[in-house]
Amino acid sequence: MSQEPDTSLRERLIDAGVELVMTEGTAALGLREIARRAGVSHGAPRRYFPTHHSLLSAIARRGFADLGARVAATTEEATTPRARLDALARTYVGYALECRGMFELMFRHDLLDSEKNAPGGGGARLRESTLPMFGLFAGLVAHCRADEGTPPDVAAAALWANLHGVAQLWVSESLPLVLGTHAAGDTAGDAGSGRRLPAPLDALVTAVLDAHLGPVKP
Repeated sequence: MSQEPDTSLRERLIDAGVELVMTEGTAALGLREIARRAGVSHGAPRRYFPTHHSLLSAIARRGFADLGARVAATTEEATTPRARLDALARTYVGYALECRGMFELMFRHDLLDSEKNAPGGGGARLRESTLPMFGLFAGLVAHCRADEGTPPDVAAAALWANLHGVAQLWVSESLPLVLGTHAAGDTAGDAGSGRRLPAPLDALVTAVLDAHLGPVKP
């Protein structure tokens, strides 16, 4: 008789990977180290994940689920589309600061472009995990955008690209360098999950939103 896969062990391997990437970054995500942290032999992950990348893909999906839950929590309390978009933007950028390793893993092209790394070896690509959040972006932008001539999905894509670039350039300390500030320091604005954005970064997020949507009218 064939033995059913131990789903609890599969989840334990993913849990170990999530803990590693959150505490030590993507460089620590070796197959042997994940297995060691999960308390299994180094060959055990192959029973559940055909490749190293398929395990990393499963870990990255946890990141998308976590970010989605944070976005849902912070936008739920907002009373207007612009307020919801403000909350979404700050939660997205805040997640990049708080969960740097996971954020990097979630947007690894070698993972996102590979169908074989989806659960079961087929199905949706990892990159499609971004679609629900992009749909939320596009829906809110459609209610808030200043330029009525630009299709909502194009405007939303431009806004997302701008916010993602700000997040990456801030984490790499390129923006703090050119602004003459520090990546840490005074904070302002709700980044979601209890962390507040550094004040210069919060100002950048506001500038991005105003550039794409126009300033908030009194």
